[in-house]
Amino acid sequence: MALSEVFWIAFVGTASGFLLKLASLAYKSKCKECSACGVWIRRDVDAEVEMDEFNRLNPAPPSPKETV
Repeated sequence: MALSEVFWIAFVGTASGFLLKLASLAYKSKCKECSACGVWIRRDVDAEVEMDEFNRLNPAPPSPKETV
């Protein structure tokens, strides 16, 4: 019984990590349209590109703890 619990914990952890990595890659891809397994997504990437560019050119000031 313990082996079964360990398996499911590892399986759920791996599946969660896989889904989070896919979401990260989808955000970084900057594709306007994407379809997979019957799901079709269309998104506005121009606003995301502008926001990323703004954050790259205007980094946040360091917090007081980081300046020590």
